[in-house]
Amino acid sequence: MFVFSRRNTTVDTVLVGLDIEAPGITKGPIEMPSLPKPLTLKEKKYMLAVERGDLAHCRRMIQRAHRRGSININCVDPLGRGALTLAIDGENLEMLEVLVVMGVRTKDALLHAINVEFVEAVELLLEYEELVHKEGEPYSWENVDWNISMFTPDITPLILAAHRNNYEILKILLDRGATLPMPHDIKCGCEECLRDSNEDSLRHSMSRVNEYRALASPSLIALSSNDPILTAFQLSWELRNLAFAEPECKTEYWVRTGTRQVSSVADNELRRQCQKFAVDLLHQSRSSQELAIILNHDPESPSYEDGEHMKLARLELAINYKQKKFVAHPNIQQLLAALWYEGLPGFRRKPMVQKCLDVSQVALLFPFYCMLYMVAPNTATGKLMRKPFMKFLIHASSYLFFLLILILVSQHAEVQVTLLFGTETMKTALQEQLLKQRGNSPTFLEWVVVIYVLGFIWEETMEISREGMRCYLRNMWNFIDFTRNSLYVGTTLLRVAAYVQQCREISKDPATAYIPREQWDDFDPQLVAEGLFAAANVFSALKLVHLFSINPHLGPLQISLGRMVIDIVKFFFIYSLVLFAFACGLNQLLGYFADLERVRCYHLPGGIPDWENNGDACMKWRRFGNEQTSVDLAPVEPMFQPVRLNPCFSLFESSQSLFWASFGGVGIDSFELTGIKTYTRFWGLLMFGSYSVINVIVLLNLLIAMMSNSYAMITEHSDIEWKFARTRLWLSYFEESATLPPPFNIFPTPKHIMKLLGMRKEDKLRRMSTRHCSMNYLYQVRILVCWTNTLSIHHRDERKERQEKERDYRYTAVMRSLVWRYVSTMHRQAEDNPVTEDDINEVKTEVSAMKCQLLEVLGKNGMDISCADSKEKTIMGKKMRMWERRLMKDFHLAPVTGEEELDQLKEPPPENEDSLARFRRIAKLAVINSSAHKWGEVVRGACQA
Repeated sequence: MFVFSRRNTTVDTVLVGLDIEAPGITKGPIEMPSLPKPLTLKEKKYMLAVERGDLAHCRRMIQRAHRRGSININCVDPLGRGALTLAIDGENLEMLEVLVVMGVRTKDALLHAINVEFVEAVELLLEYEELVHKEGEPYSWENVDWNISMFTPDITPLILAAHRNNYEILKILLDRGATLPMPHDIKCGCEECLRDSNEDSLRHSMSRVNEYRALASPSLIALSSNDPILTAFQLSWELRNLAFAEPECKTEYWVRTGTRQVSSVADNELRRQCQKFAVDLLHQSRSSQELAIILNHDPESPSYEDGEHMKLARLELAINYKQKKFVAHPNIQQLLAALWYEGLPGFRRKPMVQKCLDVSQVALLFPFYCMLYMVAPNTATGKLMRKPFMKFLIHASSYLFFLLILILVSQHAEVQVTLLFGTETMKTALQEQLLKQRGNSPTFLEWVVVIYVLGFIWEETMEISREGMRCYLRNMWNFIDFTRNSLYVGTTLLRVAAYVQQCREISKDPATAYIPREQWDDFDPQLVAEGLFAAANVFSALKLVHLFSINPHLGPLQISLGRMVIDIVKFFFIYSLVLFAFACGLNQLLGYFADLERVRCYHLPGGIPDWENNGDACMKWRRFGNEQTSVDLAPVEPMFQPVRLNPCFSLFESSQSLFWASFGGVGIDSFELTGIKTYTRFWGLLMFGSYSVINVIVLLNLLIAMMSNSYAMITEHSDIEWKFARTRLWLSYFEESATLPPPFNIFPTPKHIMKLLGMRKEDKLRRMSTRHCSMNYLYQVRILVCWTNTLSIHHRDERKERQEKERDYRYTAVMRSLVWRYVSTMHRQAEDNPVTEDDINEVKTEVSAMKCQLLEVLGKNGMDISCADSKEKTIMGKKMRMWERRLMKDFHLAPVTGEEELDQLKEPPPENEDSLARFRRIAKLAVINSSAHKWGEVVRGACQA
């Protein structure tokens, strides 16, 4: 088994005496990298021969090097590329084979071959690695200097092939036993993760990034996963969570900039790449049967059969994982549309007028449909009500009727009807009832609202029990439903408490029933209940926006509104901080003078505000009022209590004043307080002006920019966003449960009563058939029934196992077909890519190699080839010319020569130094001294300047 794993290797390097110790940083000496050394003239010729594909000349030079040691066959050019790397870059397989056979060290040549996607070279190097590798020793690509290597230590052949998304190379590696272990969770606290993080936190994080980049490869998923669609969903969601859990590497998880465009996936966002792979697989489906098998696959349920009710488990999973492009795919939308209008053939082809008439008919007759379903659910009309679109119309009609009831309650419809159509006696009774403000019982319409609320609560309870709390909380609209129901429940409880309290007061003193509302306590239960009821009505009306998802024109607008609400919530935190800061300052600065304005307002007996003469003071003191400390406003009558504010309420009033100042509700005249001094007024206006600049000009414009950006993003992907939101709404009506809308769902039906009492049809028939049987016969029947039940359980288990095998077989067959189509399509697209500069360079290299081989063959056959200059330069591209120029001119990437290297060059020459070596040493020393002298002159000139 040829398993690729990364091991720690030791490389011969020069160590510097410097230790670093810090959290997440390895303690130890820093290694001086072994930079490439200058090449001799023969080594340059050797590298040029390899680059030009001159096999004969290269073979002779290597043989001469083995005999005499004249050159280092493992030498590298100034960029650190050896002979094998040059052969791989030129895609010269014959040259690569010669170099490997003649003993050139492979080092990380396998990684280079994978990086350039040279499949034949990968196979050759893998075969060589299998021959020379010994168990327990590092692989050849691991035994390199990581300081100057192109690849980091955590890069293995399988990881790099996955980064390149090369299906063929990945299959070769996987067939040879290459493995890629799943990375640990980012919150993992195992010993290995803690050790790696403490030793080198950066390397630990980058290793995880590289592993996830490999796991996100579509080719690797297609080759290694039995359920590629599920794997893509889960990996996409995991990458999303990683991007938020590790924000330091968020750009790496989400965006990666690559260098190749042929079959690389480097330019794709990793999460979007996984989503695109799932969409591409779905795009390969060619029939409704394949699509149904994919969307209805559930490992916990039997396989889908034609004609059965579609549970769409895989589609619900896609919605939970936010796979918007997958859900919005035309194949899925076509299937969902067919299911949505099931039972209403030809509805989509009808004229708009006919559609409106049909919908209006259902909306007006929905109570009769519901009552008919309660009595006879198995009739044709009852079965029609189970269809998704019909169920949606019934539920929408019921909710619209509920909103109509709320409108009638808010407009006091009973009063208006009595005044218009009532008799004189009824009008007189109405006048007396209107005078009685306390102790009134709920009206008929309010009782209808209570019944509806009970239906809503029962509907939400059944949804939680059916789907689970986690799935329930994933839908943001459920929060609005919960808030609405909570407000209605709070309203009901407060109304009951207020009714009990007021009845007690009336029993003691009947005159209290006629106390006007303006004399009630600020926090009277009935007043609080009315406030909650008003808020609940707002949420009830807003829920109607959810139904807009059906419409292609209002749907994108509703989605944009939801995204803007998120922006408003983000903005509200900063806005509230600024608002609270200035409210504290102004309340402390102007609180005393606001109290003086309050004295002017409440100077009447009984603490009643004087709105006629001092209405301005009654408005101003609330802006920045403080707790009452200096003025005694003791009430004259116990019933009339003065307004006393605590510090929290006063601060709330100041914050509220500044909030409305953003919309022009508060002007600078509010700072003209009784007794205020010029200096205090100046500071108050200065703080108010600063608040206006920060909150009104800066922050509000920031909010507008955020909302505009969100709207632009939604508009760009409006079709996908709308189809995704519409699909979520559709799926809620595809279930067979919750057919009856509120409030009909709380009433018991004959079906529920029979189920509760155990009076099912088969039980009734069994009792009727055994009523006249003897006891012995009944005993025999019981024995037979027990034996039959035992056999049925055994057969049921066998049937369940057989169904599971059939389910897995059908789904696996469909997945293999989709993967094969996807891979073949991907390869055809890769073959259709236009010609690039690399292709031209490859042709030039082949022509140069063929020329060298032809000259060699002609020379061996005794022909005169003196007229052909074998050293003539071939036609090269810009990159090749640049490389040859750097090679011949001894270009190096090393920094300016330091004093240590100068000292090494000034050491005494070797004893057996020949004349040529002496000339090279002296020339090199002269060049270094000259460059150092020039650099010194530049430094001295800069210092003098």
